Amino acid sequence: MTHARGGAADRPTGPAHHDLPGTDVPEGALEPAELRAGDVRPGAEEVTPVRPAPARPGAATPAGKTRPTRISGTWVAVIAGLVVLAVLLVFILQNLAPATVRFFGAEGSLPLAIAMLFSAIGGAVLVALIGGARILQLRKQARRR
Repeated sequence: MTHARGGAADRPTGPAHHDLPGTDVPEGALEPAELRAGDVRPGAEEVTPVRPAPARPGAATPAGKTRPTRISGTWVAVIAGLVVLAVLLVFILQNLAPATVRFFGAEGSLPLAIAMLFSAIGGAVLVALIGGARILQLRKQARRR
């Protein structure tokens, strides 16, 4: 019985490289693959390039840096929110002069910064409602397809 490696069937049947004219190879040296009988190698047009494997989630990038996680993104958002909140607080404290606000017949007096804050919140709610309606419309179209 022959083994998977080194059996009689694995040995080349053609002339050894030391039998070819002009080759001096010491005894026991391995034959180059080009000189073995029956060796077939693909031509340049038959070779396909090797692409790197896709990165696994959580694996380090080739430069040795780790990919940002959702938690790190959350921390960045929290810190940015705190900075915006601090700037807003300074704005409110510096603009405490009373302002008269009239809206659809209603009239009231409140600090200027608070009035501006309410108008900004109202604008954000309006944009969120319009954006939400558009998202629902696109989802409905996507389900039909």
